[in-house]
Amino acid sequence: MQEDRTQRGPKFRRRAEARPDEVLDAALALFIENGFAATRVEDIAKRAGLSKGAVYLYFPSKEALLEGLVRRAVLPIAENALGALQNYEGDPRIVITAVLKMLALRLKDDKLIAIPKLIFREVLGFPELAAMYRREVLDRVIPTLEALLRNGIEQGYLRQVDPHLTIRSIIGPLMMHIAMAEVFGIMPEDGLHMERLIDNHLTILFDGLSAPPSARQWSSS
Repeated sequence: MQEDRTQRGPKFRRRAEARPDEVLDAALALFIENGFAATRVEDIAKRAGLSKGAVYLYFPSKEALLEGLVRRAVLPIAENALGALQNYEGDPRIVITAVLKMLALRLKDDKLIAIPKLIFREVLGFPELAAMYRREVLDRVIPTLEALLRNGIEQGYLRQVDPHLTIRSIIGPLMMHIAMAEVFGIMPEDGLHMERLIDNHLTILFDGLSAPPSARQWSSS
């Protein structure tokens, strides 16, 4: 009997460790299907195959579930972006392109693209969600991106633009693309296609942002 319990132990531990993700998966599916307000914790528990009390062991409220979804999906992307942007030396257009294309690739995952959709739908009703997103993502990424742009201007890669305002020009079209579909119901005929949007966006952005060759502050020697 003891041997049987020993053999079963790791399996059950793995099951317990997986349960927060199972709860989040169930919550995400129901938030998408029914909306945040209409979804009850007992509905999430039933979808996850758990009791309502078990859900509360991991997430003390429905709002905590929404925060958990954002943390699980968005924070790893933010960490990857920061890793690419921090201490980068050279043409900022290269790393901006890499980060935006990475983002487009990640957002092909239905579970990931559902998160910004949820944020647009729910954030006005839950200011604490906006505060968390700003604290965990925006307040970390924006200064890093601003420093990257400032260096690009100083080195002659970019025009003399306002780095802080330029961040809005870099990020804004992505947010508006999702908002037009989710808030206003204006969906492109063939879907969001984030990769095509970003390719189109980068063409317009860099044609306007790039400095003429005569402005470069370095030499090849």
